[in-house]
Amino acid sequence: MSAAAPYSGTSPIRRSVAAALLAALVSLVFGLLLAGAGPASAHAALTGSDPQDGAVVDTAPEEVTLSFSETIAVGDDSIRVLDPSGKRADTEAGPRDLSEGGTVRYGVALHSGLPDGTYTVAWQAVSADSHPISGAFTFSIGAPSETTVAVPSRAAGGGPVSLVYDIARYAAYGGFVVLVGGSAFVLICWRRGAAVPPMQRLVVRGWLTLTAATLAMLLLRYPYTGSGKFADAFDLTGLQSVLDTKPGAALVSRLLLLGAAALFIAVLFGTYAQREDEQEKKDLTFGLAVGGGVVAAGIAATWAMSEHASTGIQTGIAMPVDVLHLLAVAAWLGGLAALLMALYRAPDIGSAAVRRFSAVAFVSVVVLAATGIYQSWRQVGSWSALTGTRYGQLLILKVALIAVLLAVAWFSRRWTGRLTDTAASTSTAASAKNGEENEAAENAGAEEDAAPSSVEASDGVAPERAAQLARQRALLTATKKKRIRDADPERSGLRRSVLAEATVAVVLLAVTTMLTSTEPGRTEEEAAGGATAATAPAAGGPVNLSMPFDTGGRNGKGTVRVDLEPGRTGSNDLHVWIDGGDGEPMDVPELRLALTLEAKDIGPLPVVPDRLAEGHWSASGVRIPMAGDWKVDVTVRTSDIDQVTINENAKIG
Repeated sequence: MSAAAPYSGTSPIRRSVAAALLAALVSLVFGLLLAGAGPASAHAALTGSDPQDGAVVDTAPEEVTLSFSETIAVGDDSIRVLDPSGKRADTEAGPRDLSEGGTVRYGVALHSGLPDGTYTVAWQAVSADSHPISGAFTFSIGAPSETTVAVPSRAAGGGPVSLVYDIARYAAYGGFVVLVGGSAFVLICWRRGAAVPPMQRLVVRGWLTLTAATLAMLLLRYPYTGSGKFADAFDLTGLQSVLDTKPGAALVSRLLLLGAAALFIAVLFGTYAQREDEQEKKDLTFGLAVGGGVVAAGIAATWAMSEHASTGIQTGIAMPVDVLHLLAVAAWLGGLAALLMALYRAPDIGSAAVRRFSAVAFVSVVVLAATGIYQSWRQVGSWSALTGTRYGQLLILKVALIAVLLAVAWFSRRWTGRLTDTAASTSTAASAKNGEENEAAENAGAEEDAAPSSVEASDGVAPERAAQLARQRALLTATKKKRIRDADPERSGLRRSVLAEATVAVVLLAVTTMLTSTEPGRTEEEAAGGATAATAPAAGGPVNLSMPFDTGGRNGKGTVRVDLEPGRTGSNDLHVWIDGGDGEPMDVPELRLALTLEAKDIGPLPVVPDRLAEGHWSASGVRIPMAGDWKVDVTVRTSDIDQVTINENAKIG
């Protein structure tokens, strides 16, 4: 090709290079993200225990209790207590649910007559958003001692099984995007694409990827949340236990819906592609759009019902919003993948189809913006959580990638406009430029075809030769048309810009998938204590704190007064008063406290006081294990959606 020749962008070598670069980028992005992700952070967290971590008690307790920030799923061996020699000190009867009110607490009974020494509590569970959590701590009876028990260093959800499970999770999102987005692209933007083999293969591969990934996640779910051994993937007892959980039910529901999706694909690329009557095709388009939309929404709901949207605040709103968000992502990014394939593998796609996809992409971006703002508020909740938590930082990265993607899409839209405005003139100019050449080639082809045809007609030549000549003529015609199309600079520019869009979209999809396995910023910040601590009161004697609060809602302002007596190590009595903005006693739906000694990594120790009277709560027997500068966190909820956590430091002991 000479230097002056126009860039075609569709030669076999350049197509191979583009595909190889895109595949390499996909592998690199997913590899880096998976390598840097580590074990999935869970939505639930251990907030306290009795006995506390590192505590030394005089007599053996009857049971060990653990408190969590959110609802969890536990099994028979979720909480184990081991004596200094490594033997079970609990009765092995399984955890008892001791939850009440807004407190999530589980306990295991201990054997009587336990000797002095250091005991290890190892626990493992699954949070409400499907992620495994685990941990361990120690306490001592009488005095600390040597112990042969090794505290697990690997958190649940780590290791090779976790890596494979995460790969399957990424693949599932990718398959869903291609399946739904590709199908929507055919029905809405390019109906003739139903008969194009590359388009058929794209959608079918999306279905196969999603199905295989879902099946892998279902089989790996038990070892992922338990032993971490691949061999347990085929443990029927473990599989049954998975089916009894919310994530397991979601995966099974997804497999059933994928069966319906297979029927949809068969009709789309079979009956629909063969229809020639416009009215019949229009009616079938409507039916496929409705049925396919229901199936796509159902598949999206399997994520919403088992991950972050299903837990936390406003789940009744969050789950439908999450479904809309996923469908918009699929329509935009999956449609982008279909457009990229069509531009490179089926370059006869018309400008009208590109314009229709531009409109679909615009609507998808609007839906993404609306649902994304709500999800961000729900999962982050504050500027400090946005900038100071891993979830918030990933969210900032996602927004930045969307901005880049929109900028590249703007260039694609410019190429689309040029393609629309000049399509007719370009075609006319190309025809005029190549008219004599095409006419001569066609005449020569006609003369060449006529001779064998007459021979075949007169001599009765076998039809195989005629079929071969027909294929050659069709290939020659297609090649000439393709050469003319490839000489169109607007179409080549559109191909390059769409390829750039797809590249950014791959990174965006990977970051979005990481967000689903990261602890929301709102939860992480609340667990860490929220706002900056105020000045500590003087040490010694009863502790008296006064903290103003504002939940941001109606009647959300007031003052919390906390009294802790005698204000030293050991047992204390706690009293809390809440005054409204008018100075009168104020009742609130929920009040929680937590004590944390950050210098010794103790806590947060949860305290749930009982309501005594309007605006007055109390709790007795609040144990302070050691003296120090304790942070007192107070969480006040004034409505279903309005709450705030405030804190202040207090010198105790």
